[in-house]
Amino acid sequence: MWRETLLIDADDTLWESQVHFERVIDGFLGMLEHLGFSRPYVRRILNETERRNIRQFGFGVRSFHGALEETYLKLAGNIARRDIVKQIGTLVAGLSATPPTLLADVPDTLGYLAERHRLILCTKGEPAEQAGKLERSGLQAHFQAVEIVAEKDPRTYRGLVKRHRIVKSHGWMVGNSPRSDINPALAAGLNAVFIPHAKTWEFEHDELSSGPGKLLVLQAFRALREYF
Repeated sequence: MWRETLLIDADDTLWESQVHFERVIDGFLGMLEHLGFSRPYVRRILNETERRNIRQFGFGVRSFHGALEETYLKLAGNIARRDIVKQIGTLVAGLSATPPTLLADVPDTLGYLAERHRLILCTKGEPAEQAGKLERSGLQAHFQAVEIVAEKDPRTYRGLVKRHRIVKSHGWMVGNSPRSDINPALAAGLNAVFIPHAKTWEFEHDELSSGPGKLLVLQAFRALREYF
C-alpha cells in the first residue's frame, strides 16, 4: 500500500518551460521594434491577446503561436508582411523541437519517491504536446498514471480524487503555480507542496491561499525527500 499519492506538475516543476517561451517572446519583440512600438507596449498587447486566446484555444504552443501572430497583425495593420509572419512561425517551431531541460535532481528524486509513494503526473495543456514532452524527458516510468487536463481548478482536482481513489489526507499536489497547482488543490481538500520557480508564467501568479489540507513551501524539488 502506498503511503501517499503525489500529483506532480510538469512545466517548470520537472523541466524548464517558461524560459523557452520567454526566449521566443524576446525575439518577437525585437522583430517588432522596427514598427516603432516599445517592448513593454508590445508585451502588454501580447499578454492581453494571450488571455483571450487561452479561453478559446487553451494552453500550449498552438495558442501561443496564434497570440504572437495576432499581435503582430494588429500592430502592423496594413503594412504587415508575410515574411514576418513566416519568421514568427519559425521562432515558435523551435519550442516543439526543444528537448525538455530537466530541473536539478529531478530524475533521482522521482526515483526515490516512486519507491515509496504513488506518483501521478498532473499537467495542463494540449495532450499531444504534453505527452510528447513527457516521452522525450525520459521520466514516464516513474509515474503510475498521467493526467493531462485542460484546466486545473477545484473541480478538476475533485475529479482526480474520485478517479484515482485518493484519500485526501494522504494526497498532495506538487507544483510551482499558486493559481493552478496550489490554491485549487487546497480548495479541493488536498494537501499541496509549493516549489517556486523564478520564471513562473505571470498568468500563474497568485497569492497563496489556505484550505483544510497542509501546505509545504520548499525551495527545490530534491527537498521532497526530506518530507516524503
